[in-house]
Amino acid sequence: MTIQDAQAATAPAAPAVHLRTVTFAHPDAVALNDRVQLEYAERYGDEGDVTFLDPSMFEPPRGLYLIAYDESGTPLATGGWRSMDADGEGYSDGDAELKRMYVTPEARGLGLARRILAVLEQDAKAAGRTRMVLETGTKQPEAISLYTSTGYTPAPSKFGHYRFDDLSLCYEKLL
Repeated sequence: MTIQDAQAATAPAAPAVHLRTVTFAHPDAVALNDRVQLEYAERYGDEGDVTFLDPSMFEPPRGLYLIAYDESGTPLATGGWRSMDADGEGYSDGDAELKRMYVTPEARGLGLARRILAVLEQDAKAAGRTRMVLETGTKQPEAISLYTSTGYTPAPSKFGHYRFDDLSLCYEKLL
């Protein structure tokens, strides 16, 4: 038996996690959004992300909102996309904007963000969107690492509510 085999045999099994489509107004979505807002406020020393988000923005076919639940029904991670088209905030026709990607601290390292991201990208592409865009910040190195490791590149121009903020970073990926 190799060391890797021994480690695999004694490693705890990854918990079963199920992705569920919910509305952005779902109580679990609201609770996870409150948690991510607190994390943003701590990292940036402000009130969190004040981008206006209406629950209807995430309704299919113009968006999707997901929560990852463990086998006991505990919400562990979240993320959504919404359709965006050319406007005064730098978006282009055919954009899908990634919003509220968040994994609870106790569930980090399980690959949930990658799993949610892949489903969101597939869904946005199936809905006819041609580019996934997102805004993150310089004080979120984990997010930057996730996005760059999954094919996102810096957008040629910034977009969205924080497009003029020096701490804002905008990324894109063609779908």
